[in-house]
Amino acid sequence: MYLRFEKELALSSHLPKLQSYAKDVIHRIRQMHESLLEDNYYPRFSTFQSAIYDADQVKIFSLLHSDKIHFDEVLYKDGKYIYFIKEPELYYLGAKYVIIEIPDDEIWLKNAMLNIITFGSLFLLFMAGIGYFLVKLFLKPMKNSILLLNNFIKDTTHELNTPISTILTNIETIKTDDEKLTKKITRIEIAARTIATIYDDLTYLLLHQKLPSKIETIDISKLLAQRVNYFEPLAKSKRIDFRLDLQSTYLRADRKKITRLIDNILSNAIKYNKIGGTIWIKSFPRGFSIKDSGIGIPKEKINEIFERYKRLSQSEGGFGIGMHIVYMIAKEFGLKINIDSEVGKYTEVKVTW
Repeated sequence: MYLRFEKELALSSHLPKLQSYAKDVIHRIRQMHESLLEDNYYPRFSTFQSAIYDADQVKIFSLLHSDKIHFDEVLYKDGKYIYFIKEPELYYLGAKYVIIEIPDDEIWLKNAMLNIITFGSLFLLFMAGIGYFLVKLFLKPMKNSILLLNNFIKDTTHELNTPISTILTNIETIKTDDEKLTKKITRIEIAARTIATIYDDLTYLLLHQKLPSKIETIDISKLLAQRVNYFEPLAKSKRIDFRLDLQSTYLRADRKKITRLIDNILSNAIKYNKIGGTIWIKSFPRGFSIKDSGIGIPKEKINEIFERYKRLSQSEGGFGIGMHIVYMIAKEFGLKINIDSEVGKYTEVKVTW
């Protein structure tokens, strides 16, 4: 609207000059008409160009740069030229229309665009400031609720650590020949280890930005063997066998975080495996892989498993944060994760560096 207004204003500023030019042309063709074309030299001017058209809008003579005339308008701009259409009182030389053409320097357009950019930017900044203030005001209750919830989760997970550690420590000291009691103790141990894994995941997710990394050289083959031993009771509850093919391989990283990564991959391999299934664990120079004989992942959904709270199967428990944590840790230490899977047959997670 502003640009159109500026255009109309610029055209109007040329109107007195154009009317004067049209008057000069009409005066000249009247002289030609009255001399019965004895003086048949069509007027030419250095400051403008002109043309004459008859009542049927057919060109009689033209010096214009364009023959496309808008006869329904009196004053208009087309391209880089301004046009003015004037109708003489009498049809001198049969001309009903006299068209005047002058070049447009478009200074008005440059000034208008500069004003639009300047004032438009200031307006957007002003609206952005108001928007930021309103969003901050409206989201404050939600922010307080999220902060309260995060603090509650932090406090809860902190309180869970001591009883979980106590349960696991005491279970390891219990020895009995009673088969029924042994099964009950095993179930308690599995439940405690499951809670411990969830606790570690929540702690990492909430505090990973505040947890400094202690870089050391890690023997990945030994760490894999230790974590397999940790998950042995859980795997036995589903009659899952581990097949290990471990070669010495080393990684410079934080041990606790790499343990977190391995635990989540192993936990999924057990959780989404079939009863009586198998988990193949292999380490090789600059990498390791964990493959299960479970339900598999559809090809089109493999990239989705790293999204937070994303669960591709609702049949198993969990919060959908395990593989997101794996992705975060891998990104921190520059590890590459490749997932190969076939529905109903297997899923293999390969980590390399």
